[in-house]
Amino acid sequence: MNNIVLFEPEIPQNTGNIMRTCVATNTRLHLIKPFGFVLDDAHLKRSGVNYIDKLEYYVYENFDDFLSKNEGEFYFFTRYGHKPHTSFDYSNKENKNLYFIFGKESTGIPKELLKGYLDRCMRIPMTSNVRALNLSNCAAIVIYEALRQQDYNDLLFDEPHKGSDYLERD
Repeated sequence: MNNIVLFEPEIPQNTGNIMRTCVATNTRLHLIKPFGFVLDDAHLKRSGVNYIDKLEYYVYENFDDFLSKNEGEFYFFTRYGHKPHTSFDYSNKENKNLYFIFGKESTGIPKELLKGYLDRCMRIPMTSNVRALNLSNCAAIVIYEALRQQDYNDLLFDEPHKGSDYLERD
């Protein structure tokens, strides 16, 4: 099972976008406090999350709380990582939980937390013209790479509402 983990997210719109991506990809979301926003239905709906009732998500008091309740393979995204996100095997043939961990928008994941996982720290390649990509874009890039390696885990290839022949119809 694929999981996105947000360590101390600060921007509700990013979290809302990531929630929508999680619903679209059957990915669980894990949120580690403190947040830079109020996590309630009114704020989430304002962030564009119309599918909150279909989202499987969990909230943790801190990183230790998260670690004590989850096990599997942990991958950390940091602009200081040396490996591209495509260099890992996410095919998940052993059916483990895969956790893709992203830090807060302003400062990322603390160095102290990353030190124990240096072989699992990665970055999405980009030019030197920007410091980092938007958090919700990073989460989407990474989860779709994992899904590609997993042959998209039963996701739909055709739009279900207008029919698979929509483009061909007059």
